[in-house]
Amino acid sequence: MVKVRTIFLSDIHLGTRGCQAERLLEFLREHEAEQLFLVGDIIDFWAMKRSIHWTPAQNTVVQKILRRARHGEKVVLIPGNHDEALREYHNVTFGDILIAKEHIHLTADGRRYLIIHGDDFDQVTRHHRWLAVLGDVGYNFLVRVNVWVAWIRRTFGIADYWSLAGYAKRRVKRAVSFIFDFEDAVMHAVRDRRLDGVICGHIHSAAIKKVNGLTYINCGDWVDSCTAIVEHMDGRMELIHNGSIVKDSFNAANNPMAETSAFTATPQISAPIGQSVENKFLSPD
Repeated sequence: MVKVRTIFLSDIHLGTRGCQAERLLEFLREHEAEQLFLVGDIIDFWAMKRSIHWTPAQNTVVQKILRRARHGEKVVLIPGNHDEALREYHNVTFGDILIAKEHIHLTADGRRYLIIHGDDFDQVTRHHRWLAVLGDVGYNFLVRVNVWVAWIRRTFGIADYWSLAGYAKRRVKRAVSFIFDFEDAVMHAVRDRRLDGVICGHIHSAAIKKVNGLTYINCGDWVDSCTAIVEHMDGRMELIHNGSIVKDSFNAANNPMAETSAFTATPQISAPIGQSVENKFLSPD
């Protein structure tokens, strides 16, 4: 069991076939925290309007989060666009879980981060909702295909999880450009509010990076990459992939001299819990 100060999770997409609930449960069992922030798209109401895929493991995820809140862990849910119906309950507590539109998080070493889902900075979601829904349908199709891909990989003894949808997104240049545009928009808002950085989700692309002196942190997701952000007791931030620290991921968030502007940390290698994996970068080739 690893004890940390804070855990940040986003884009779990409970209620869908793509949700990697079993892997999330393994992570939650291995990590104990004082605070848990659920950074949007935890339950996928969009997808559930079309069909519901709710497994026993997903039910256990909900029960485990509720149990942690009941036992004194501070749990805050910040709704995203897929669970936006919860936004009308801003500052309301359900089952010891506080719902908030956003939150300012103070780290153990005194830095202030804006916690938001991030869909407000997605121009497609804001101004072309029909296109966002259409894209979501296409994405879910790739997730369904990936079920068969995963079965084939298991049949041939390939244990590591691999996402077809995530791979396609990383290889399409327009998607890469969209990610960079999203990051720029978020960081402008953070600078205007005189904060040290942002912790968000939404785009399913995990990252810890410095942008013009501010820290951009994206939790990733539990569909494509199975990633989380943790804050240690001394305030250090680290990116976790499948239960393993992404080596050197904390440098960007914790080293004031570190500066990156063109690369996003995108973990591709899984390793046993407690072991490190090398940091990988996505280059707009």
